[in-house]
Amino acid sequence: MNKRQKSQYLFRNRWIDRQRIVRNMEAFQDLIVIVLCFGLFAYMVMQLWEIFTELTLPLDHQQVTAKILFLLILVELFRLLMVYLQEHSIAVGVAVEVSIVSVLREVIVHGALEITWVQAASICGLLFILGALLLVCAKTPHMDHMINKTKHSALNHSDDEQQENGNKMSHSTQYEEIVN
Repeated sequence: MNKRQKSQYLFRNRWIDRQRIVRNMEAFQDLIVIVLCFGLFAYMVMQLWEIFTELTLPLDHQQVTAKILFLLILVELFRLLMVYLQEHSIAVGVAVEVSIVSVLREVIVHGALEITWVQAASICGLLFILGALLLVCAKTPHMDHMINKTKHSALNHSDDEQQENGNKMSHSTQYEEIVN
């Protein structure tokens, strides 16, 4: 009987490769995200068309501003999906930006004067926390960037070792020349 590899497991007397399953599931997730991107893009175009058609009517500045901010939220969500497709991870900074714009949009739509002081304090607290989280995200390097730096520093370290070995070799050949 063959010994199983670590990436395989037995199911109904058949070896199933986990890595192949994971690759297929990731491809399926990418397909779902691509469909979401197309749907979101189509919805953004419809919203943009609605904004332009409303400009011909008498303007309600509060509603137009709310719709423009909603369109910006959709653009940020689209950017979040694009980052996910490229890196296969959620960009927390972009998600926090979307949250901040969403909260501000709600304040604009409902009016700052129409909300109670408890709601205003809650919104201020939420914006403070989201701002702090955005600051932390901006100061913390991304994992991919950290991995690249680690690889780069490992390469530099091996280059430095090669240079040192080369210097030792050149010193040893110089020593041999002096001795001879």
